[in-house]
Amino acid sequence: MKKRLWLLVVFLLFLNMDVQGQEGNNNKPLFRIRTITAGVNLKSVSDLGTIESAMAFLERAKKEFETAGYEVQTLRIATQPLNEYLNDRSLNAAIPALKTIDLLITSKNVLLSIGPVITEDKYDPEFSSWAVDLIRETNNIFFSVSVASKSHGIHNQTSLTAAEAMVAISKATKGGEGNFRFTACGNCPPNIPFFPAAYHQGVENFAIGLESPGLLKEAFKNSESVDIAKLKLKQLLESKLAAVEEIAIEISKRENREYSGIDVSPAPGLDASIGDAIETLTQVPFGDVSTLSACAAITDVLNNLEIKKCGYSGLMLPVFEDKILAKRATEGRYNV
Repeated sequence: MKKRLWLLVVFLLFLNMDVQGQEGNNNKPLFRIRTITAGVNLKSVSDLGTIESAMAFLERAKKEFETAGYEVQTLRIATQPLNEYLNDRSLNAAIPALKTIDLLITSKNVLLSIGPVITEDKYDPEFSSWAVDLIRETNNIFFSVSVASKSHGIHNQTSLTAAEAMVAISKATKGGEGNFRFTACGNCPPNIPFFPAAYHQGVENFAIGLESPGLLKEAFKNSESVDIAKLKLKQLLESKLAAVEEIAIEISKRENREYSGIDVSPAPGLDASIGDAIETLTQVPFGDVSTLSACAAITDVLNNLEIKKCGYSGLMLPVFEDKILAKRATEGRYNV
């Protein structure tokens, strides 16, 4: 009898191990590292050496995270605002050099943000044609303009410039998709790992951006109340992200490159919807009653995480990038 019982226990253990293995193979990860973004200071638009050094660093960092079992989706470089390293070149004169940089980064599947091209409040009637040329002549370069700042408030003239550029890009690229490489930024701090808003200031550094709606959905499953959901989410995020941070800190020490933190914004992906996570908590379609309270709950948790944060680190609701948000918009469940 004891022998049969022992054999039954062993059989159940092996069965459990087999089921766990199948779940690991079939289930998508709860989160991914969307980007490792290196911040650099270019001496000029011809400074290929700094770009090459950053790319080498990113490859080493990616390998370390992958060895630890994480999926790393993209590698990115952000520079200081373009006008700080134009060195008296005009924007048009800079395009050939930017094309050379683009060839280099594209060969290694790296993305580059040249930061805000316009930082002051001014109207530039030539900017829209330059923006179209840059997008047509390059593949992996992103850029922005600043339409608001804490020191001057709304930049009305730059806002008009940005609007004209968006219209021109929409007409010049298939489906208007060139606008995914350009944005109008308001009050954006440096060292955001996400594009196109990213730009760099200070010493060479790196930051982490995540695709993490899966963590939110996991925390919200079977939560009896919003308070319980918040507690579960905080505990889950801090436990998972602390492990990411530990690796990043070790990389920082070894590479002598400052670690700026993690942008904890739960950026969505094709199979990771922030809308789906919110609906898991509210149990109603996004846009219905309790949607705003769920958004507030997520924001509160993100604001109070005890890890080193950078960038926006808030709730993102990008309709074009999220299947559930897009579906609910077409159903007319919410508006601007």
